[in-house]
Amino acid sequence: MPNPSTYRPAQGAIPDAPGVYRFRDPRGRVVYVGKAKSLRSRVSSYFQDVANLHQRTATMVATAGSVEWTVVQTEVEALQLEYSWIKEYDPRFNVKYRDDKSYPWLAITLNEEFPRVMVGRGPKKKGVRYFGPYSHAWAIRETVDLVLRVFPMRSCTQGVFKRSAQIGRPCLLGYIGKCAAPCVGRVSADEHRQIVEDFCSFIAGQSSQHIRRLERQMRAASAETEFERAARLRDDIGALRKAMEKNAIVLSDGTDADVIAVAEDPLEIAVQVFYVRGGRVRGQRGWVADRVDDAELSELLRRFLTQVYDAETGDAIPREVLIPQHTEDAAALTTWLTDKRGSNVRIRVPQRGDKRSLLETVERNAKQSLALHKTKRASDFTTRSRALEEIQASLELPEAPLRIECYDVSNLQGTEVVASMVVFEDGLPRKSDYRRFVIRGVEGQNDVAAMHETISRRFRRYLDERAESSEPDLGAQDEEEGPALIDPDTGRPRKFAYAPGLVVVDGGPPQVAAAQRALDELGIDDVPVVGLAKRLEEVWRPSTPDPVILARTSEGLYLLQRIRDEAHRFAITHHRNRRSKSMVESILDDVPGLGEVRRKVLLRHFGSLKKLRAASVDEIAALPGFGRRTAESIGAALQTTAGRAQPAVDMATGEIIDDAAPSGEAASEHGDRPVKGPG
Repeated sequence: MPNPSTYRPAQGAIPDAPGVYRFRDPRGRVVYVGKAKSLRSRVSSYFQDVANLHQRTATMVATAGSVEWTVVQTEVEALQLEYSWIKEYDPRFNVKYRDDKSYPWLAITLNEEFPRVMVGRGPKKKGVRYFGPYSHAWAIRETVDLVLRVFPMRSCTQGVFKRSAQIGRPCLLGYIGKCAAPCVGRVSADEHRQIVEDFCSFIAGQSSQHIRRLERQMRAASAETEFERAARLRDDIGALRKAMEKNAIVLSDGTDADVIAVAEDPLEIAVQVFYVRGGRVRGQRGWVADRVDDAELSELLRRFLTQVYDAETGDAIPREVLIPQHTEDAAALTTWLTDKRGSNVRIRVPQRGDKRSLLETVERNAKQSLALHKTKRASDFTTRSRALEEIQASLELPEAPLRIECYDVSNLQGTEVVASMVVFEDGLPRKSDYRRFVIRGVEGQNDVAAMHETISRRFRRYLDERAESSEPDLGAQDEEEGPALIDPDTGRPRKFAYAPGLVVVDGGPPQVAAAQRALDELGIDDVPVVGLAKRLEEVWRPSTPDPVILARTSEGLYLLQRIRDEAHRFAITHHRNRRSKSMVESILDDVPGLGEVRRKVLLRHFGSLKKLRAASVDEIAALPGFGRRTAESIGAALQTTAGRAQPAVDMATGEIIDDAAPSGEAASEHGDRPVKGPG
């Protein structure tokens, strides 16, 4: 693997000007393309200490073998050149947004003599006008069916059109009035083109003028006693209004806007766009992408905008683009979009009102899209099987690890040290086997010692329960079948009687060594141990100087990351609960007449300081063993400390930990306890 110092540009060789740069691997393939206001500042930042770089940026720099750049005059030129190169070279380390589903479009084939309306999917074609995309094809077809009553343009295939022209008889749509039948000469090409233009303008949101025109015609027909024609026009107006009702008004000012929101986690990004035309949501679309560097949200938005609008021109680009955060190159993007549209385009971050509310709705959709994408990926049996096979091959395991246990340690400056154990079987979480540990034998902030204690306690219980299940009087299984893993008293599986196919610890060589030492001390030599380090997503094995590097696109790496992140989440949740409860105990220490027993009753009932502060005196007094005087004393103590007590913050994550635990995940006070949550 190349060393970045071997191809670092000489001091002062990089120009201090806007431009685009490319990293190439030793074989000359472009692996990354980027743009910068100042090439000198941006390119030089890649050659700092690797430990300070994001793990994927560090991987990219280590993969590359050279860097080159091109100077341009303006930021707009840099923007255009960057995306042109991304399309040309398809660099592996650039974010590639891909549709999270195949969205249908309403397409008008303006490149034909007699344009046709149809529902299509996939990439756009030249000479075809598109509306949408829409969430469901049936929604488009219902709308088209209503609008064709008023604007009877052609909707048949080329084969049907030619056959009708040959036999001189229109298809069924021509007979029922939903096609002007240009195939048999009922209308000329120019007359049909005018119908198409009216159809397009209505779908584009210019509906008022058409309804007003039909209303004038209806009144005129009624005045002339042409009541059948007036009734038909009345029904046409009703059909158009029904089509309009399918898209609720969300912006009262009739704005044309694209509303964009992003949901992200350390591994992936989800983007959702709502297309608002004439103040109505005409469609939506979503993308997902793997994170390939440590780009901030503003940079992710800039990349997304350049990718999505690169192929668009004219009215396909709205007058407004609403985004959740300002981008670094907002001025250049605005100029670029304005040039492509041919009129002014504004990029805005709504702060209040209808537009802000709509943006929040799109953000919720983005979060749901990301969650759904992860669920689909994790629930696919083929994908999970491939992930387990990749882990087996990469770690040289004798068999695929069908049961994987992952451990993580959480503390706040050495206080309230806890650990978590999460279990995945066949690539899916088994929450009934999750465990929490309260670490008592470690002083200070010593994650290595805490990991050693956690692994020792878990596998000591494993040995004890295996020994108990092998006793003759239990006799649940024959010797050939192995020891009984079902507790005869409860009829449930023994808590720690199953050995994992793989133990994963959150950390690098020190944590792996501590876990392996704990297993060695217990005489267990058939359970493999690895560690997943966050910095470069390296997989470390005991007593090996070099890590195992899994491909960034590897399903095995994705599964390990998911297990590690779940263990971290579970440990943080446990830590929050214990900190919250310790805060409650410290506040209640000075309440007269409140002993240890009644403090525990309060903790069990309310669960957190936040909920206890929100409780009324009557709610506290209603607890068994509490009177009104004691409840008032507790309320007074809580009010006294409310102004000065600050929520505890996890120094590692920056998260507030004075919060209630999620439902079904109440923390255990005794350690080594199963989780009372969903199975």
